[in-house]
Amino acid sequence: MLSKSPQEPAVVAVDGAPIAHAPLDAVQASRFAPMFKALGDPVRLRLLSMIASAGGGEVCVCDLTGAFHLTGPTISHHLRVLREAGLVDSDRRGTWVYYRLIPAGLTVLAALLDAGTFI
Repeated sequence: MLSKSPQEPAVVAVDGAPIAHAPLDAVQASRFAPMFKALGDPVRLRLLSMIASAGGGEVCVCDLTGAFHLTGPTISHHLRVLREAGLVDSDRRGTWVYYRLIPAGLTVLAALLDAGTFI
């Protein structure tokens, strides 16, 4: 079973199997694809890494933008894609937005890709 809400990534039920054990159906594939697509861009992958490794569990967008030679709107677009994919969440505080990782998002991806029995 899968569940999806705007703030919660798709979650594999306890009886869900990694893709190495059972093929995904069309509905499952359409729910997980945006998560993988979001990470398929080098900028978004770097942003997720910066957010995930931030001290205190969150990072201000003001601390993210300086690491890239991109405009603020472009960084905001990439962060929106990560948020819509269920990988990060954010809160506005005054003029700044703070981002934090949604650990369940990475857990879902890790569970889907788990090929431990094949290694």
